[in-house]
Amino acid sequence: MGLFNVTHPTSFLLTGIPGLESSHPWLAGPLCVMYAVALGGNTVILQAVRMEPSLHAPMYFFLSMLSFSDVAMSLATLPTVFRTFCLDARNIAFDACLIQMFLIHSFSMMESGILLAMSFDRYVAICDPLRYATVLTNEVIAGMGLAVTARSFVTLFPLPFLIKRLPICRSNVLSHSYCLHPDMMKLACADITINSIYGLFVLVSTFGMDLLFIFLSYVLILHSVMGIASREERLKALNTCVSHILAVLAFYVPMIGVSTVHRFGKHVPRYIHVLMSNIYLFVPPVLNPLIYSAKTKEIRRAIVRMFHRMKV
Repeated sequence: MGLFNVTHPTSFLLTGIPGLESSHPWLAGPLCVMYAVALGGNTVILQAVRMEPSLHAPMYFFLSMLSFSDVAMSLATLPTVFRTFCLDARNIAFDACLIQMFLIHSFSMMESGILLAMSFDRYVAICDPLRYATVLTNEVIAGMGLAVTARSFVTLFPLPFLIKRLPICRSNVLSHSYCLHPDMMKLACADITINSIYGLFVLVSTFGMDLLFIFLSYVLILHSVMGIASREERLKALNTCVSHILAVLAFYVPMIGVSTVHRFGKHVPRYIHVLMSNIYLFVPPVLNPLIYSAKTKEIRRAIVRMFHRMKV
């Protein structure tokens, strides 16, 4: 018998928000606004960094990577969310679900890696400013971007095959309006220990380690800043980190919440699972462009100049 010669449904049935099915058309409006902000805001930042020579610096190149991952994440979830809430078309083919699952998890891991790279940028800028230009060269930045991308796709490459080897015969109804690995593996009528162990390994070895190194980088940054004599200079140095800290919180707090609920919240109401997952996937791409536009005056000025040139 072949490895994948097991029982699979031809399609899965996606779910919006349990108990609020009649309100899905009304919820479609806010969701469309969120997608518009996420796609529009991050695209504007990408264009501003590309067109503005003053933003051709490591910090803004990393910001471009973050914006790209947010656009990619939004595009990965948009088709099924739109069909579920706007058209009440809830079917998704089995293989299409596997592809979406892989893309969502990959772009999420990519964002985590980019946030780690951005913390390294802040560490070098504050703790070793004289070597900043020599350490973070264009070659190093491009290399870090490729490493983050390769890590995401290589690490998560087994996930579709781990799902495909499982017989799915309990149900074909998923808990969300998109496909996630924990959601799909729970529908299997077979031992899912390998999937659970691999999922936990990925969570700890990538997201967990990224968060640990981000925390350690800020411990070193804080230690260095406390050594600055001038209070004004200390505040100035810390202020350059505020946008990144907010982006880290916007990404990791919902992710930790989702992971905790999925693994330990068996008796938590179903709508809490759905709400936490939606916050995790939808909120960071919306907040990141708003955070950096509001807190970084160079970004604001570049955006204003870009739109001014468009009008002219």
